[in-house]
Amino acid sequence: MAVFHPDKFFAHNIRVYVLAIGLAILSWILVAAFEPEPLILTTSSQYKIRSVDYFSTDYMKKELDTEGKLKSILQAQKLSHYKEDGITEMQQPIMTLYNANTPPWIIQATTGILAADGNTLHLNGAVSIDRAATENLPVLKLQTSDLTVKIHENYAEGKKWAQLHSGNNWIQGVGIQMVFKQPISLKLLSKVKSYYEPK
Repeated sequence: MAVFHPDKFFAHNIRVYVLAIGLAILSWILVAAFEPEPLILTTSSQYKIRSVDYFSTDYMKKELDTEGKLKSILQAQKLSHYKEDGITEMQQPIMTLYNANTPPWIIQATTGILAADGNTLHLNGAVSIDRAATENLPVLKLQTSDLTVKIHENYAEGKKWAQLHSGNNWIQGVGIQMVFKQPISLKLLSKVKSYYEPK
């Protein structure tokens, strides 16, 4: 016949309860110690949630001058516009700038960001600038990276290495300032080297 001893039963159960509570507290401490800190969203720009209010694929925008002549064309493989700051992000942007008496300049990049003013275009990654040849003008090819283009002013500048080719002639340097409208000018800011093939 089994004999029930209340004192021994309660004493044994109290030890089990104390042990269970101790394990629970230890588990809670370990979880708290190794759990990653939650991401706290603030109003600072680095945590600001941005939402796309419109996007486009195979985007194209044409701009005319005051006389109704084609001034520029902006194209992108994909475009996303963010309503909070007015920024437009582009994949594979192509900017074409027109002059009256010379072939257009074609500027291509990996990605681009157009500021809310619609004028400041930051081109990221490898950037190429090309102008076709004419009977009197040689082909021009410029390579650089991370270039800022002021669309309305037909002006571009950057701080990275740049090299301009014209036939077998070339000039290279670090830092560039370029005006695409007449009178066209190119200025390399430092570490300039050049090669001109005599005629």
